[in-house]
Order: sequence, then C-alpha cells, then structure tokens
Amino acid sequence: MPPRTTPSARQERVGTELRKMRDCAGRTTAEAAALFGFARTKITQIEKGQYPITAERVRMLAAEFQESDIAFVDALAAMAEERHKGWWEDYRGSVPVGFLDIAEMEYFAKSIRTYQVSHVPGAMQTEAYARAIFKDLYPPLPPRLLEARLEHRLQRSALLMREGAQPYSALIHEAALRMLFGGRDAAKHQLDKLLEFSELPHITLRVISFSSNGFVGAGQGIFYAKGPVPRLDAVQLDAVGGPAFLHEQKHLENYRHIIDTMTERSLTESQSRDAIRLIKKEI
Repeated sequence: MPPRTTPSARQERVGTELRKMRDCAGRTTAEAAALFGFARTKITQIEKGQYPITAERVRMLAAEFQESDIAFVDALAAMAEERHKGWWEDYRGSVPVGFLDIAEMEYFAKSIRTYQVSHVPGAMQTEAYARAIFKDLYPPLPPRLLEARLEHRLQRSALLMREGAQPYSALIHEAALRMLFGGRDAAKHQLDKLLEFSELPHITLRVISFSSNGFVGAGQGIFYAKGPVPRLDAVQLDAVGGPAFLHEQKHLENYRHIIDTMTERSLTESQSRDAIRLIKKEI
C-alpha cells in the first residue's frame, strides 16, 4: 500500500499520538521500526499519518512503550482501523482540505462546543447568511467553487442540527448576532433559524451580551470536539489562512477554560432566546 499523499487531520492525529507515546517512553524510531521489521522511514511515515497502521500494531507499540491508559489505547486503535469514506470526501478538490477536516472532526465528535464572536457558527448558518460570507472572501471564489462550499456547509448543518445528533453547545456573542450578513432580511431569517435550533433537545444556545462582565480569549472562533476519551479531544481555531487544529493537553485545558468561563458569563438559554428576539426587532 503506498503512503497517503494528503492524510486527514484525524489520520495525522493517530500518528501524532503514537509519536508522543514513543517520545514519552524515550524510544527512537529505529527501535519502534525493529518491533515490526520495518524500515525506520516507515515509522516516520506512520507518525505523520502518511501510512496506515492496524489496531493490533497500535496495541503492540503501546505495550512496548508501556502506555498504561487502556481506554486511550483502545480509542486510538479504533481510530487507526477506520477505513470508511465520509460524506465530506465527495467535496475533495472543490472545497479546501481544512473544511473537510472540520466535517470529519464533527462527524466523529462525541459532543461539540463552539464559541463565536463575529459569526454565527457555521453549522447553524442559513444559505443566504453563508453565501454572503463566502462572497466576501478575497480573492473572490469562482461561482462553481462558491456553490461547492455552500453545499458542503449546508450538509454539515443538516447533519449536526438534526434531532438525535450529538450534543451541540453554542456560545454566540451579541456582536455576531447584530452583524447584517446578506442584509436585514437575511439577518432576521438567520435569527429565526437560531431560535428554531435552540428548541432542539440536543442543542444548547447561549448568548454573551455586550453587558457581560469581561471577555476571555483572543476573540477568534473556537470549536471544541470531545473525543472518545479526554486525551483525544481536539480544538479547531478559525484563521485567515485556514483552520488550525490543536490537541496538546495544555491547549485543550486553555480552551476548555475559555469556553467554561464565558459560559458562566453568558445569558441563560431562556434569556438568550429573549435576547435574540429583541435583536431581531432592533435590526
């Protein structure tokens, strides 16, 4: 089997965790390769997510490196065995790879928390709202690519906002709710859609008002995906150059703290619905 040319963020994560496990044990790539009779370069490819590894070999490495967290090893082995093609792969070549990685992260997340200051969360955006955002990109997208991004985003929404989906918690700053992406009518329709989503049993939507007591974090969008075990949680940050993915434990702790703190400073769910209705009247 040839190496992968473009491993997904999730495939890279498996390799990264194996590398961290090896580093923690103080072992070299040559020692890891000797366990299987591999060339040293193959271990390097595995640790970069460029070459697949079986669940059995994940467990062999974990035993060799004296990894004692059985739940973590089981979850990592399960990740390594994943071979199915996700719906997002249909958009490869027409949507940036980072967007595909976000969809993959959402699909496998046990629960999702998001914190947004300038935009409504992507999965909650209406077609008109999302279209207005994509039209503001520079350089402008060709019509075919714009439509592909829009279709991909609406597919994400359909999957995450359906009843029975994984728990989804959204913290949205009042500033984002007052932005008129697509004009007043589009903005009002977006607010109606948020109210509709907020009534779903798996959705928690809370507003951070302008009167909130302080502001934590740098203000960029935060997406926190809960993994099968805490060590496999992941954070995605919005950036001009594309999404950034973080999973070092200190990063996870930092962004959990930001979301937890701003949740405490946000309005209740009922107050948030009232705030959205008031904003709709005022815009």
